[in-house]
Amino acid sequence: MSLAPLPQRVLIVENSRSYAGMLAEAVEGELHLPVALARTMAEAEAALAAHPDIFLILSGLVLPDAAEDALIDRFSSTGLPVVVVSSKYDEALRDRVLGRSVVDYVIKSAPGHLDYITWLVQRLDRNRRIAALVVDDSASARLMVAELLSSYGFRVLLAGDGEQALATLEQDPGIRLVITDHEMPGLTGVELSAKLRERYTRDRLAIIGVSGANKGELVARFLKNGANDFLHKPFSREEFFCRVSQNVDNLDLIGTLQDLATKDFLTGLSNRRHFFDLSTKRLDGLRSQRQAVAVATLDIDHFKKINDTYGHDGGDIALKAVARAVAEHARSEDIVARFGGEEFVVLAPGLDAETAWTYFEGLRERIAALDIELPDGRRIGATTSIGVCLSHDGKPHIHALLGESDRMLYIAKAGGRNRVEMVAIDA
Repeated sequence: MSLAPLPQRVLIVENSRSYAGMLAEAVEGELHLPVALARTMAEAEAALAAHPDIFLILSGLVLPDAAEDALIDRFSSTGLPVVVVSSKYDEALRDRVLGRSVVDYVIKSAPGHLDYITWLVQRLDRNRRIAALVVDDSASARLMVAELLSSYGFRVLLAGDGEQALATLEQDPGIRLVITDHEMPGLTGVELSAKLRERYTRDRLAIIGVSGANKGELVARFLKNGANDFLHKPFSREEFFCRVSQNVDNLDLIGTLQDLATKDFLTGLSNRRHFFDLSTKRLDGLRSQRQAVAVATLDIDHFKKINDTYGHDGGDIALKAVARAVAEHARSEDIVARFGGEEFVVLAPGLDAETAWTYFEGLRERIAALDIELPDGRRIGATTSIGVCLSHDGKPHIHALLGESDRMLYIAKAGGRNRVEMVAIDA
């Protein structure tokens, strides 16, 4: 079952036309998120009614038809994250604003404030794809932290003790952040952090310890047992958001670095090196189970002609369309990669000769049915030649399987292209 797409629009409420334009340019130009603009509360109400895809409100405090408190209360009542952007710094006003479920209070005159707002919008957008787990034996404390996380866009889960937290993490792989109290029955927060770090690496899970105890060594104990950060109770809303955002940003950064090392920059598929790493490990398991495996090499037919006719931008669009078709055709157990140029590879375990033929013939037909539209309205079709090598017991090395699939690809090209050729080998 496919999930409905997340709302993407940002509502900017600002009486200054020029400043609203600057905000809109930053959000649309850098983040590619659509924007709705309003200069009055009446226009904001109309935008909220007309655009159910709004997920965030950026609002000034000076509107001709709404007082500050009424404006904040109305936007907070929507349940959407609200960021206030003000031209003046007033400590009493700031405290009043942040006391009303507002994510942040940004001063227009602050150096680099537009860059900060852009980062903030991006962070709140990404938070919606992350689940956070709050672990605390106090129901009121759990609820308080959960409400903060929900206001920042996270999907929030709750656990009353360490054992329940461990079980929840096993059931929900979307959890990337754990905030745990220390003083709990059963496992303490430090003990839970240690168990979590045994199971989940730092690129997979961020852990923030929390305690109201005034013990200097507790911070070090949390950090030495796997936690990424620590918060002393009571903490301010701003400190909480900064600490959480910093740790989730670090997860994003680690993920980006891993993507650069393992993924093809154009298509998002695994790159050549990562394919060899994954396939070698997969073949070791298949070999021990004497399972069949098929390895295929795919090449886009007449790709030079596509580049010559439609330019390299058109060729890139065609490559991405074919890569998407291959990825959508693949099963969860398959390994798919771009080998370079217009060549792709697929490792598909568990297929006998008949099902392997059907599988790759279906992939060929899927690609041949593509109708790729270019920005100028022109359309591109694409076909592929596919060479397949099937091993009934998974014994041959990946290089042997690829060598045979490449040989069969050459035969498919020589035989007229847009076809599948297959051979079976065993060590």
